Amino acid sequence: MSGWESYYKNEGDEEEEEQHEGPEAGGEYKYSGRDSLIFLVDASRAMFESQNEGDENELTPFEMSIECILSVYTNKIISSDRDLLAVVFYGTKKDKNSVNFKNIYVLQELDNPGAKRVLELDRFKGQLGKKHFQDLIGCGSDYSLSEALWVCANLFSDVQFKMSHKRIMLFTNEDDPHGNDSAKASRARTKAADLRDTGIFLDLMHLKKPGGFDISLFYRDIISVAEDEDIGVHFEESSKLEDLLRKVRAKESKKRALGRLKFKLSKDVALTVGIYNLVQKAFRPPPVRLYRETNEPVKTKTRTFNVNDGSLLLPSDTKRSQSYGSRQIVLEKEETVQLKRFDEPGLILVGFKPLIMLKKHHYLRPPLFVYPEESVVNGSTALFSALLTKCLEKEVMAVCRYTPRHNSPPYFVTLVPQEEELDDQKVQVTPPGFQLIFLPYADDKRKVPFTEKVLANPEQVDKMKAIVQKLRFSYRSDSFENPVLQQHFRNLEALALDLMEPEQAVDLTLPKVEAMDKRLGSLVDEFKELVYPPDYNPQGKTTKRKQDDEDSRNKRPKVEVSEEELKAHVNKGTLGKLTVPMLKEACRVYGLKGGMKKQELLDALTRHFQEG
Repeated sequence: MSGWESYYKNEGDEEEEEQHEGPEAGGEYKYSGRDSLIFLVDASRAMFESQNEGDENELTPFEMSIECILSVYTNKIISSDRDLLAVVFYGTKKDKNSVNFKNIYVLQELDNPGAKRVLELDRFKGQLGKKHFQDLIGCGSDYSLSEALWVCANLFSDVQFKMSHKRIMLFTNEDDPHGNDSAKASRARTKAADLRDTGIFLDLMHLKKPGGFDISLFYRDIISVAEDEDIGVHFEESSKLEDLLRKVRAKESKKRALGRLKFKLSKDVALTVGIYNLVQKAFRPPPVRLYRETNEPVKTKTRTFNVNDGSLLLPSDTKRSQSYGSRQIVLEKEETVQLKRFDEPGLILVGFKPLIMLKKHHYLRPPLFVYPEESVVNGSTALFSALLTKCLEKEVMAVCRYTPRHNSPPYFVTLVPQEEELDDQKVQVTPPGFQLIFLPYADDKRKVPFTEKVLANPEQVDKMKAIVQKLRFSYRSDSFENPVLQQHFRNLEALALDLMEPEQAVDLTLPKVEAMDKRLGSLVDEFKELVYPPDYNPQGKTTKRKQDDEDSRNKRPKVEVSEEELKAHVNKGTLGKLTVPMLKEACRVYGLKGGMKKQELLDALTRHFQEG
């Protein structure tokens, strides 16, 4: 049962409640506290030696570590800039830390990621970066891993914010750092155990070394059991930057639950599960309003006043009402909340159906993910595992009624079983659990009317098959990035890092016309001859249609309103009943510049007639 505790783990409640509406998940996200991550990097001489002496372009283990840390920093700036990051070097010549331990250098203490920190790390890249490191910090000959872990623990304790998740990532290519000193090795194991007891997780990002990295010599007792040993596998050593990046991305962020619900299998049998959002539409981040004088973020406050006497109203002073016929029904806030409640939040098992009954056209929205939780009901993991195993064996899905929250309507969903998958680096690619797929209601399904049915002859079909075969390629959704978002983030990056001009994002969604034409050759012309008449000219048709549209637009009658009518509307205050075209025509007649918005047109006409 490998992987149950490894992929999704949730701890603690949060310090600041943030609610973000997620249309895909149909729920609220309530996160609190801040994720904090310390990069603990081995800076001994072995980390600066290339594995292949003849290859000048190959990155050293230290350079790979810096590249990886930079990648996490830039991702955090975009995705979660409230998180806290720090960088600590051990095995250094110089030392800089709060407890004056030798050979430990705290480059950056725990703080939000930012442009200055990225620029500071960027100076350690390449050959110039190696020289910069030696001049600024230098490589030492001795160190104590126990003291390095102690320094990291002090960094966590110095933070004033509440932290929901504390993690240390250790980058090294030395598999037995204290092989000749059993006392130091013992102290390191003891300190690692102390960190585990205080909720600090230690992950090993081990890099390739001559002869191979043997994790059993020392680090098997150091890394966090809950995060690695329960999986039943350990990451293999990384010899390429891509492998190291994949490992770090699998570990760097905590997987947060949308909610923890009871999953009722019957009246007497229930377990606890966590609901997770695996796919979320990416939006451009909203702008932050700043105060002009200090450039500080502006905080907005909303207050309610009595329209009659201007007195401040408290929430208890307001009520809600709804008009029915000629009566106004007044409701208390608690009553309006009760009206929205259908059922208690949770999953209720309805039955099982074969997997083949779920069709692709049933898709409504991205699915959620269901994973066991031991926080409320003990034994949930074992029961969940048994249910998942049987569903996989019998190739069935569980049909359930799903109520996300108290004020949400129930949905009918299906739980599709999913097996765990690992890649060649023993990194979990697919977690074990159920995919929660929303089922359509009757009104979600509709028939598309076909006015004319035209059938292609076999020759046309064969020719199109040949075209499709030539244009086939291996499609992956993650290979195509949103060009608008990518350019937006590149512009922000250039602004923050004082670059001369932003890097231009490549629009991978555009078709490669030249390559397609080269592949197809004469197939397109042959298909046109088979399908279209000899005098067919799509460009001509398009031009004619555009001309017809312009002619019809020019022939539309102009909407006019008399001066007496306009004056009457102004006096009565009913000018807003007129449409925008009527207001624009009136402004044109009287030579007024009213702008494009309706309110601007209304203001211009009102001023004209009141002053006149």
